[in-house]
Amino acid sequence: MEPFFHASPFTGYVYPNETIIPWTVLIVVYPYLTGLVAGAFTVSSLYQVFGFQRLKPVAHFALLVSLCCMVVVPIPLLLHLGHPERAFNAMITPHTTSAFAIFSYAAAFYVILLVLETWFVFRPHIVRQAQQRTGLLGWYYRILSLGSYDLSEKAMRYDRKWIFTLAIIGIPGAHGLHGYVGFVFGSLKSREWWSSDLMPAIFLFSAIISGTALLIVLYVISCKLRKVPVDVPCLKGMAYALWGFMMFTLLLEGVEFASLVYRGREGIDVIMEFVKGPLVVPFFILQFGVGSVLPICVLTFLIWRGTSGNTLVTAVALCAFLVLLAVLMMRWNVVIGGQEISKTGKGLLSYHPLIFGREGLLAAAMVLVTPLVLLLVMVRLFPPWDEDTTLATSAAGAR
Repeated sequence: MEPFFHASPFTGYVYPNETIIPWTVLIVVYPYLTGLVAGAFTVSSLYQVFGFQRLKPVAHFALLVSLCCMVVVPIPLLLHLGHPERAFNAMITPHTTSAFAIFSYAAAFYVILLVLETWFVFRPHIVRQAQQRTGLLGWYYRILSLGSYDLSEKAMRYDRKWIFTLAIIGIPGAHGLHGYVGFVFGSLKSREWWSSDLMPAIFLFSAIISGTALLIVLYVISCKLRKVPVDVPCLKGMAYALWGFMMFTLLLEGVEFASLVYRGREGIDVIMEFVKGPLVVPFFILQFGVGSVLPICVLTFLIWRGTSGNTLVTAVALCAFLVLLAVLMMRWNVVIGGQEISKTGKGLLSYHPLIFGREGLLAAAMVLVTPLVLLLVMVRLFPPWDEDTTLATSAAGAR
Protein backbone atom coordinates (compact mmCIF):
# COMPACT_ATOMS: atom_id res chain seq x y z
CA MET A 1 0.00 0.00 0.00
CA GLU A 2 1.16 3.52 -0.77
CA PRO A 3 1.08 6.29 1.85
CA PHE A 4 -2.04 8.40 1.83
CA PHE A 5 -1.64 12.01 0.74
CA HIS A 6 -3.79 14.75 -0.73
CA ALA A 7 -3.64 18.38 -1.69
CA SER A 8 -3.50 20.56 1.38
CA PRO A 9 -6.48 22.82 2.12
CA PHE A 10 -4.17 25.58 3.34
CA THR A 11 -3.24 27.24 0.07
CA GLY A 12 -2.60 26.93 -3.65
CA TYR A 13 -2.86 24.00 -6.01
CA VAL A 14 -0.69 21.18 -7.33
CA TYR A 15 -0.44 19.55 -10.73
CA PRO A 16 -1.33 15.86 -11.15
CA ASN A 17 2.33 14.87 -11.57
CA GLU A 18 3.16 16.49 -8.22
CA THR A 19 0.82 14.42 -6.07
CA ILE A 20 3.41 11.71 -5.41
CA ILE A 21 5.57 11.73 -2.28
CA PRO A 22 8.20 9.12 -3.19
CA TRP A 23 10.45 9.42 -0.13
CA THR A 24 8.52 8.21 2.90
CA VAL A 25 9.24 7.74 6.58
CA LEU A 26 11.94 5.15 5.84
CA ILE A 27 14.00 7.84 4.14
CA VAL A 28 13.60 9.85 7.35
CA VAL A 29 15.08 6.96 9.34
CA TYR A 30 18.00 6.51 6.94
CA PRO A 31 19.78 9.87 7.57
CA TYR A 32 18.84 9.63 11.24
CA LEU A 33 20.79 6.37 11.60
CA THR A 34 23.79 7.65 9.64
CA GLY A 35 23.85 10.65 11.97
CA LEU A 36 23.96 8.38 15.02
CA VAL A 37 26.89 6.53 13.43
CA ALA A 38 28.89 9.73 12.86
CA GLY A 39 28.07 11.20 16.27
CA ALA A 40 28.94 8.08 18.25
CA PHE A 41 32.20 7.62 16.37
CA THR A 42 33.09 11.26 17.05
CA VAL A 43 32.82 10.67 20.82
CA SER A 44 34.94 7.53 20.54
CA SER A 45 37.58 9.39 18.53
CA LEU A 46 37.78 12.20 21.07
CA TYR A 47 39.38 9.62 23.37
CA GLN A 48 41.18 7.36 20.89
CA VAL A 49 42.79 10.19 18.91
CA PHE A 50 42.68 13.36 21.00
CA GLY A 51 43.12 11.77 24.42
CA PHE A 52 40.08 13.13 26.26
CA GLN A 53 40.53 10.98 29.36
CA ARG A 54 37.15 11.83 30.88
CA LEU A 55 35.46 10.11 27.92
CA LYS A 56 37.29 6.83 28.51
CA PRO A 57 34.29 5.10 30.19
CA VAL A 58 32.20 5.44 27.01
CA ALA A 59 34.90 5.34 24.30
CA HIS A 60 34.59 1.64 23.51
CA PHE A 61 30.85 1.64 24.13
CA ALA A 62 30.56 4.45 21.56
CA LEU A 63 32.44 2.31 19.04
CA LEU A 64 29.95 -0.52 19.50
CA VAL A 65 27.03 1.88 19.15
CA SER A 66 28.48 3.23 15.91
CA LEU A 67 29.02 -0.27 14.51
CA CYS A 68 25.52 -1.49 15.41
CA CYS A 69 23.89 1.56 13.84
CA MET A 70 26.05 1.32 10.72
CA VAL A 71 25.06 -2.29 10.10
CA VAL A 72 21.39 -1.25 10.07
CA VAL A 73 21.84 1.89 7.90
CA PRO A 74 21.16 0.14 4.53
CA ILE A 75 17.95 -1.52 5.75
CA PRO A 76 15.63 1.53 5.29
CA LEU A 77 16.87 1.96 1.72
CA LEU A 78 16.45 -1.75 0.98
CA LEU A 79 12.91 -1.76 2.36
CA HIS A 80 12.11 1.32 0.30
CA LEU A 81 13.23 -0.35 -2.93
CA GLY A 82 10.68 -2.34 -4.87
CA HIS A 83 13.33 -4.97 -5.62
CA PRO A 84 15.97 -4.78 -2.86
CA GLU A 85 17.94 -7.63 -4.45
CA ARG A 86 18.86 -5.22 -7.23
CA ALA A 87 20.79 -3.03 -4.77
CA PHE A 88 23.94 -4.99 -5.60
CA ASN A 89 23.75 -3.62 -9.12
CA ALA A 90 24.92 -0.29 -7.73
CA MET A 91 28.26 -1.93 -6.87
CA ILE A 92 28.50 -4.27 -9.86
CA THR A 93 27.64 -1.58 -12.40
CA PRO A 94 28.47 1.69 -10.60
CA HIS A 95 26.99 4.98 -11.75
CA THR A 96 29.39 7.68 -10.61
CA THR A 97 26.89 10.51 -11.12
CA SER A 98 24.47 9.06 -8.56
CA ALA A 99 25.11 10.01 -4.93
CA PHE A 100 23.08 7.07 -3.67
CA ALA A 101 25.06 4.66 -5.87
CA ILE A 102 28.34 5.92 -4.42
CA PHE A 103 26.90 5.31 -0.94
CA SER A 104 27.26 1.55 -1.38
CA TYR A 105 31.04 1.89 -1.63
CA ALA A 106 31.27 4.45 1.17
CA ALA A 107 29.12 2.31 3.48
CA ALA A 108 31.08 -0.86 2.72
CA PHE A 109 34.38 0.93 3.39
CA TYR A 110 33.16 2.34 6.67
CA VAL A 111 31.71 -0.96 7.92
CA ILE A 112 35.08 -2.63 7.28
CA LEU A 113 36.85 0.19 9.11
CA LEU A 114 34.54 -0.10 12.13
CA VAL A 115 34.92 -3.89 12.24
CA LEU A 116 38.72 -3.62 12.14
CA GLU A 117 38.90 -0.98 14.85
CA THR A 118 36.46 -2.92 17.04
CA TRP A 119 38.56 -6.07 16.62
CA PHE A 120 41.77 -4.31 17.67
CA VAL A 121 40.09 -2.60 20.63
CA PHE A 122 38.58 -5.81 21.99
CA ARG A 123 41.38 -8.20 21.01
CA PRO A 124 42.60 -8.62 24.63
CA HIS A 125 39.09 -9.66 25.64
CA ILE A 126 38.78 -11.98 22.64
CA VAL A 127 42.09 -13.68 23.45
CA ARG A 128 41.23 -14.19 27.12
CA GLN A 129 37.81 -15.59 26.28
CA ALA A 130 39.32 -17.89 23.65
CA GLN A 131 41.71 -19.27 26.28
CA GLN A 132 39.14 -19.63 29.06
CA ARG A 133 35.86 -20.60 27.42
CA THR A 134 34.82 -23.95 25.98
CA GLY A 135 31.99 -25.06 23.76
CA LEU A 136 30.38 -22.94 21.06
CA LEU A 137 31.39 -19.59 22.55
CA GLY A 138 34.94 -20.84 22.91
CA TRP A 139 35.04 -21.70 19.22
CA TYR A 140 33.55 -18.32 18.42
CA TYR A 141 36.25 -16.40 20.29
CA ARG A 142 39.02 -18.64 18.94
CA ILE A 143 37.90 -17.93 15.40
CA LEU A 144 37.79 -14.20 16.16
CA SER A 145 41.30 -14.32 17.61
CA LEU A 146 42.61 -15.38 14.15
CA GLY A 147 45.06 -17.67 15.90
CA SER A 148 46.94 -14.82 17.59
CA TYR A 149 47.09 -15.01 21.39
CA ASP A 150 49.98 -12.59 21.81
CA LEU A 151 49.23 -9.93 24.46
CA SER A 152 52.79 -8.82 25.05
CA GLU A 153 53.68 -5.15 25.33
CA LYS A 154 55.10 -5.22 21.80
CA ALA A 155 51.81 -6.61 20.46
CA MET A 156 49.83 -4.05 22.43
CA ARG A 157 51.92 -1.20 20.97
CA TYR A 158 51.23 -2.60 17.53
CA ASP A 159 47.48 -2.75 18.29
CA ARG A 160 47.49 0.82 19.63
CA LYS A 161 49.07 2.09 16.44
CA TRP A 162 46.38 0.41 14.37
CA ILE A 163 43.60 1.75 16.60
CA PHE A 164 45.02 5.26 16.37
CA THR A 165 45.39 5.04 12.58
CA LEU A 166 41.91 3.60 12.02
CA ALA A 167 40.36 6.22 14.30
CA ILE A 168 42.07 9.02 12.35
CA ILE A 169 40.85 7.57 9.04
CA GLY A 170 37.39 7.07 10.53
CA ILE A 171 36.90 10.71 11.54
CA PRO A 172 36.66 12.08 7.98
CA GLY A 173 35.05 8.82 6.92
CA ALA A 174 32.21 9.11 9.44
CA HIS A 175 31.65 12.80 8.83
CA GLY A 176 31.89 12.40 5.07
CA LEU A 177 29.42 9.51 5.20
CA HIS A 178 26.79 11.70 6.79
CA GLY A 179 27.81 14.96 5.14
CA TYR A 180 27.10 13.43 1.77
CA VAL A 181 23.50 12.81 2.88
CA GLY A 182 23.14 16.55 3.34
CA PHE A 183 24.79 16.95 -0.06
CA VAL A 184 22.11 14.73 -1.63
CA PHE A 185 19.35 17.01 -0.36
CA GLY A 186 21.19 20.30 -0.80
CA SER A 187 22.02 19.59 -4.43
CA LEU A 188 18.38 19.02 -5.48
CA LYS A 189 17.43 22.37 -6.96
CA SER A 190 13.90 21.18 -7.74
CA ARG A 191 13.01 21.43 -4.04
CA GLU A 192 13.25 24.95 -2.63
CA TRP A 193 13.21 23.65 0.95
CA TRP A 194 16.29 21.48 0.25
CA SER A 195 18.39 23.57 -2.13
CA SER A 196 20.90 25.11 0.27
CA ASP A 197 24.69 25.11 0.49
CA LEU A 198 24.40 24.86 4.27
CA MET A 199 22.51 21.56 4.16
CA PRO A 200 25.64 19.31 4.42
CA ALA A 201 26.95 21.30 7.41
CA ILE A 202 23.55 21.22 9.13
CA PHE A 203 23.30 17.46 8.67
CA LEU A 204 26.85 16.99 9.94
CA PHE A 205 26.46 19.02 13.14
CA SER A 206 23.05 17.53 13.86
CA ALA A 207 24.63 14.10 13.44
CA ILE A 208 27.25 14.86 16.07
CA ILE A 209 24.67 16.04 18.61
CA SER A 210 22.34 13.10 17.92
CA GLY A 211 25.13 10.54 18.39
CA THR A 212 26.33 12.27 21.56
CA ALA A 213 22.78 12.45 22.90
CA LEU A 214 22.21 8.75 22.19
CA LEU A 215 25.40 7.83 24.06
CA ILE A 216 24.32 9.91 27.06
CA VAL A 217 20.95 8.19 27.24
CA LEU A 218 22.34 4.68 26.70
CA TYR A 219 25.23 5.21 29.12
CA VAL A 220 22.93 6.38 31.92
CA ILE A 221 20.53 3.50 31.29
CA SER A 222 23.38 0.97 31.20
CA CYS A 223 24.73 2.25 34.52
CA LYS A 224 21.30 1.88 36.10
CA LEU A 225 20.93 -1.65 34.72
CA ARG A 226 24.43 -2.64 35.87
CA LYS A 227 23.80 -0.94 39.23
CA VAL A 228 27.01 1.05 39.06
CA PRO A 229 27.38 4.80 39.65
CA VAL A 230 27.44 7.09 36.64
CA ASP A 231 30.88 8.55 35.96
CA VAL A 232 30.02 12.23 36.48
CA PRO A 233 33.15 13.70 34.80
CA CYS A 234 32.42 11.54 31.75
CA LEU A 235 28.78 12.61 31.70
CA LYS A 236 29.80 16.25 32.07
CA GLY A 237 32.25 15.89 29.20
CA MET A 238 29.51 14.58 26.91
CA ALA A 239 27.13 17.29 28.17
CA TYR A 240 29.68 20.00 27.33
CA ALA A 241 30.17 18.54 23.86
CA LEU A 242 26.42 18.31 23.36
CA TRP A 243 25.92 21.91 24.48
CA GLY A 244 28.68 23.28 22.27
CA PHE A 245 27.67 21.47 19.10
CA MET A 246 24.01 22.31 19.69
CA MET A 247 24.85 26.00 19.69
CA PHE A 248 26.50 25.68 16.27
CA THR A 249 23.69 23.50 14.93
CA LEU A 250 20.97 25.89 16.04
CA LEU A 251 22.88 28.81 14.54
CA LEU A 252 23.31 27.04 11.20
CA GLU A 253 19.65 26.05 11.02
CA GLY A 254 18.61 29.62 11.83
CA VAL A 255 20.93 31.05 9.17
CA GLU A 256 19.69 28.51 6.60
CA PHE A 257 16.04 29.39 7.27
CA ALA A 258 16.79 33.14 7.20
CA SER A 259 18.61 32.69 3.90
CA LEU A 260 15.60 30.89 2.44
CA VAL A 261 13.28 33.72 3.43
CA TYR A 262 15.72 36.47 2.38
CA ARG A 263 16.24 35.04 -1.10
CA GLY A 264 12.51 35.39 -1.68
CA ARG A 265 12.44 33.21 -4.77
CA GLU A 266 9.28 32.40 -6.66
CA GLY A 267 7.01 30.31 -4.47
CA ILE A 268 8.16 31.89 -1.20
CA ASP A 269 4.55 32.84 -0.40
CA VAL A 270 3.55 29.17 -0.43
CA ILE A 271 6.58 28.30 1.71
CA MET A 272 5.64 30.94 4.27
CA GLU A 273 2.10 29.59 4.38
CA PHE A 274 3.63 26.16 4.94
CA VAL A 275 5.80 27.48 7.79
CA LYS A 276 2.89 29.29 9.43
CA GLY A 277 0.49 26.39 9.01
CA PRO A 278 1.41 22.68 8.89
CA LEU A 279 5.02 23.26 10.01
CA VAL A 280 4.31 25.17 13.23
CA VAL A 281 4.20 22.11 15.51
CA PRO A 282 6.91 19.86 13.99
CA PHE A 283 9.32 22.70 13.12
CA PHE A 284 8.97 25.54 15.61
CA ILE A 285 7.57 23.74 18.65
CA LEU A 286 9.11 20.25 18.53
CA GLN A 287 12.36 20.78 16.63
CA PHE A 288 13.35 24.26 17.77
CA GLY A 289 11.42 24.84 20.99
CA VAL A 290 11.19 21.57 22.90
CA GLY A 291 14.10 19.79 21.21
CA SER A 292 16.69 22.57 20.90
CA VAL A 293 16.08 25.76 22.88
CA LEU A 294 14.82 24.00 26.01
CA PRO A 295 17.81 21.58 26.28
CA ILE A 296 20.27 24.42 25.64
CA CYS A 297 18.69 26.51 28.39
CA VAL A 298 18.67 23.60 30.85
CA LEU A 299 22.27 22.62 30.09
CA THR A 300 23.37 26.24 30.40
CA PHE A 301 21.69 26.47 33.80
CA LEU A 302 23.28 23.21 34.95
CA ILE A 303 26.74 24.38 33.86
CA TRP A 304 26.27 27.79 35.46
CA ARG A 305 25.05 26.37 38.77
CA GLY A 306 27.65 23.60 38.87
CA THR A 307 24.93 21.01 39.50
CA SER A 308 26.07 17.50 40.39
CA GLY A 309 24.71 14.20 41.66
CA ASN A 310 21.46 12.56 40.59
CA THR A 311 19.97 15.91 39.58
CA LEU A 312 22.70 16.39 36.99
CA VAL A 313 22.40 12.82 35.68
CA THR A 314 18.62 13.01 35.32
CA ALA A 315 18.59 16.49 33.76
CA VAL A 316 21.34 15.73 31.24
CA ALA A 317 19.69 12.44 30.25
CA LEU A 318 16.33 14.18 29.71
CA CYS A 319 18.01 16.92 27.66
CA ALA A 320 19.74 14.28 25.55
CA PHE A 321 16.43 12.52 24.93
CA LEU A 322 14.87 15.81 23.78
CA VAL A 323 17.80 16.37 21.43
CA LEU A 324 17.22 12.95 19.89
CA LEU A 325 13.60 13.97 19.31
CA ALA A 326 14.69 17.29 17.79
CA VAL A 327 17.07 15.65 15.31
CA LEU A 328 14.42 13.11 14.33
CA MET A 329 11.98 15.95 13.72
CA MET A 330 14.65 17.80 11.73
CA ARG A 331 15.01 14.76 9.45
CA TRP A 332 11.21 14.54 9.16
CA ASN A 333 10.84 18.23 8.36
CA VAL A 334 13.56 18.08 5.72
CA VAL A 335 12.56 14.84 4.01
CA ILE A 336 8.77 14.98 4.29
CA GLY A 337 8.41 18.76 4.57
CA GLY A 338 10.48 19.32 1.44
CA GLN A 339 8.14 17.06 -0.52
CA GLU A 340 4.96 18.61 0.86
CA ILE A 341 5.87 21.82 -0.98
CA SER A 342 5.07 21.39 -4.67
CA LYS A 343 7.96 21.64 -7.10
CA THR A 344 6.27 24.54 -8.85
CA GLY A 345 5.84 26.40 -5.57
CA LYS A 346 2.12 26.84 -6.24
CA GLY A 347 0.60 24.67 -3.51
CA LEU A 348 1.05 22.17 -0.71
CA LEU A 349 0.53 18.47 -0.16
CA SER A 350 -0.38 16.76 3.09
CA TYR A 351 1.38 13.50 3.94
CA HIS A 352 -0.29 10.86 6.14
CA PRO A 353 2.01 7.87 6.77
CA LEU A 354 0.68 4.37 7.04
CA ILE A 355 0.98 2.48 10.31
CA PHE A 356 1.45 -0.97 8.79
CA GLY A 357 3.08 -2.02 5.56
CA ARG A 358 6.58 -2.04 4.17
CA GLU A 359 6.95 1.74 4.47
CA GLY A 360 4.74 2.32 7.50
CA LEU A 361 5.50 3.73 10.91
CA LEU A 362 5.74 0.25 12.46
CA ALA A 363 8.42 -0.80 9.98
CA ALA A 364 10.35 2.42 10.65
CA ALA A 365 10.10 1.86 14.42
CA MET A 366 11.41 -1.69 14.03
CA VAL A 367 14.37 -0.41 12.03
CA LEU A 368 15.17 2.12 14.78
CA VAL A 369 14.96 -0.57 17.48
CA THR A 370 17.17 -3.05 15.59
CA PRO A 371 20.50 -1.31 16.46
CA LEU A 372 19.57 -1.40 20.14
CA VAL A 373 18.92 -5.16 19.95
CA LEU A 374 22.25 -5.67 18.20
CA LEU A 375 23.94 -3.50 20.80
CA LEU A 376 22.52 -5.63 23.60
CA VAL A 377 24.11 -8.71 21.99
CA MET A 378 27.41 -6.96 21.26
CA VAL A 379 27.75 -5.63 24.80
CA ARG A 380 27.41 -9.17 26.15
CA LEU A 381 29.97 -10.55 23.71
CA PHE A 382 32.38 -7.61 24.05
CA PRO A 383 31.83 -5.88 27.41
CA PRO A 384 33.07 -2.31 26.87
CA TRP A 385 33.47 -1.64 30.60
CA ASP A 386 35.59 -4.64 31.59
CA GLU A 387 39.20 -3.87 32.43
CA ASP A 388 40.65 -6.45 30.04
CA THR A 389 38.94 -4.83 27.06
CA THR A 390 40.71 -1.54 27.65
CA LEU A 391 44.29 -2.76 27.85
CA ALA A 392 44.92 -2.26 24.16
CA THR A 393 44.14 1.44 24.37
CA SER A 394 45.18 2.26 27.90
CA ALA A 395 47.85 4.63 26.62
CA ALA A 396 45.57 6.42 24.15
CA GLY A 397 44.87 9.27 26.50
CA ALA A 398 48.56 9.89 27.11
CA ARG A 399 49.17 11.04 23.54
